[in-house]
Amino acid sequence: MKKLIVFVGLLIGLGFSLKAQYVIKDGSELLNLQKLPQEKAYIDHTGPLHFSGEYLYYAFYCFNAQSNKLTNISKVAYVALVDENQNYIFEHKIKLTKGLGQGDFFISTDIPSGKYKLLGYTQWMKNSGLSQVFKDDIIIVNPYMVDQSSIIASTTDSVQRSYNLNRDKVVLDSSMITLSLDKLQFEPREKINLAVTNYKGYLGNGSYTIKVQKKDEIPVKSAVNAIAYATDYFNVDKQISQRVGDSLFLPEQRGELFYGQVSDANTGEVVTDMPIVLSIPGKEFLLKFSQTDENGNFYSYLRKDYKNPVAVIQIEDESKSYSIKKGAIAKLNTEDLSFSDFTLSKEHAESIKERSILNQIENQFFTAKPDSILQGDPIDPFDGGIPEVVLLDEYTRFPTLEETLVEVITNAGYRNGGKENDYVKVAQDFETFNEDFNSFPAIVLIDGVFIPNHEKIREFDARRIEKISLIRDQFRLGGKDYQGIVSIETFESDFLVDYSNDNSLLVDLDKPITKKNYYQQTYAPDEMAFSRVPDYRTLLYWKPQLVVEGSSYTLDFFTSDVEGTYEITFNGFTTYGKPLTIKKEFVVSRSTP
Repeated sequence: MKKLIVFVGLLIGLGFSLKAQYVIKDGSELLNLQKLPQEKAYIDHTGPLHFSGEYLYYAFYCFNAQSNKLTNISKVAYVALVDENQNYIFEHKIKLTKGLGQGDFFISTDIPSGKYKLLGYTQWMKNSGLSQVFKDDIIIVNPYMVDQSSIIASTTDSVQRSYNLNRDKVVLDSSMITLSLDKLQFEPREKINLAVTNYKGYLGNGSYTIKVQKKDEIPVKSAVNAIAYATDYFNVDKQISQRVGDSLFLPEQRGELFYGQVSDANTGEVVTDMPIVLSIPGKEFLLKFSQTDENGNFYSYLRKDYKNPVAVIQIEDESKSYSIKKGAIAKLNTEDLSFSDFTLSKEHAESIKERSILNQIENQFFTAKPDSILQGDPIDPFDGGIPEVVLLDEYTRFPTLEETLVEVITNAGYRNGGKENDYVKVAQDFETFNEDFNSFPAIVLIDGVFIPNHEKIREFDARRIEKISLIRDQFRLGGKDYQGIVSIETFESDFLVDYSNDNSLLVDLDKPITKKNYYQQTYAPDEMAFSRVPDYRTLLYWKPQLVVEGSSYTLDFFTSDVEGTYEITFNGFTTYGKPLTIKKEFVVSRSTP
């Protein structure tokens, strides 16, 4: 007998509230939690100075705070941009792969000029407060808004003090990894070959971010580099400081944490030991089962990628009315954030005007230079099972689902439920599996939506159905046995639009941001496609993560039409946690005739 058992991935203990904070109930639980190392994060980004119409690109590094190596503890991280009034401009959820993640944010004209903080953290890090969280300054200049009081200097002296205070510190090539160029001056639209050489073998192996961008003409405090980060965050917490009876944020070790609470709709009392079904609809559907604990809480992890940002939470029991609430994670407390000094003066007006014009022109040709979305891991809704697929257009059509199951589908049909509702039963495969006869119901889904009461879809219009997929294995999910899966797909994939069911809740999901392959401009000698397209890029190259495992790499990119001094920054960490920051400058300038 083949059984596929889907585990819910229960979190240790109980006391889980709708604010995603777990209460430590005894010493043994505390000991287990203290064995899990605390984390710390680093973000490399294309700031600190950004204008409206530009993208803020970032690379996320998550470390074990005890070993300083990339961690596998959290599978999800968060990047946020907060203003001086503690308003969140954005909070991105990103998936981590071996501690690494990436993302970007377009700075629209709705965001005012001002000083901001870029924050990086995991839920586990939030237990140690703001001191554990990565913080860096971001300055946004929005020349399209009238009010610029937040960044305008009252005197030129204040600008000069800020300039002197924030002068970039030169970081030379290290003896471990070096950056080499054929020359230090290039023509516009010329190809550059950047050689990265690792002289120390496995000691230089690691994960690094590479960016090539024009140096800011406006004086601004430098972004936190890897070396500065290693010093500034050396003494962060190595484990949680909470004690028995304290609440804490749980780590997202198995994926995105999804949770909520069930109570009796009439009495308000929490409901214990109640099976919960979570379905994320679509052709690549996801199905999760859970069960409420003694406090009425249910929780599960979303481990796989999912495409639909909507989920249906359902309770199979129809004997009572229940209230279902989805939990919400409390925001990070940002009250103690401090912001750097930054001011502009009239002497920067021409630079601001020029950069803004170039941004506007560059954005007009955005469609000619698109980024590509990286496809996530393919979703197998049947977890390895090979379904029997029936395309109904290949058979005589019948008006209802029940008739279709009788006349077309060989191994599934309605079974008399006696005093209970009738249900769909999938025939057991006794030729393949040596198993006892059972009367378990099938898992039935329409467009990925779990159907608790099969009686209600007997008369479903079969003319809407494109195909029916059948799995004949046994399943044990959420403490209940099922025989097979019947997955029904409509032509329009629109079953959820009109679906309503007692004891169910439709909720929006906060999906992790999509990973991208960033567009890289190229110019072939005989290519005319971009001859009439202006190129006003000031960020010539961005590689969120380069995993160095060999001795040498050659990276190619092209200069743009924007002349000036550019800086290559190679920034990251070896596999042993050692920080490396290397900078090299070159000039883009048209040759004198």
